[in-house]
Amino acid sequence: MKWITVLGITICVVLIVWYEWPKINRNQKKEKVVFVALTAMGWLLAILLLFFPDMPGPTQMIEMLFKPLGKMLEK
Repeated sequence: MKWITVLGITICVVLIVWYEWPKINRNQKKEKVVFVALTAMGWLLAILLLFFPDMPGPTQMIEMLFKPLGKMLEK
C-alpha cells in the first residue's frame, strides 16, 4: 500500500516540475540546478517520512549536536 503512496508522491513531483520548468529561462542554469536539488530533497524527505514516520526532526538533530557544547560552556 505504501508503494501506491510513493507513486502518488512521485506523480505530484513530476507535475510540479512539468509546470515550473518552462517558467525558468534557458540562461538561468544555477536556478535550474537549485530547483532540481530542492525538489529531489523534498521528494526524498517525503518518501523517508512515509517509511519512517518516527524519524527525528531537524530540531532533535541540532539539539543532539549542540547539547555537549552547551554542557561544556556551562562549566
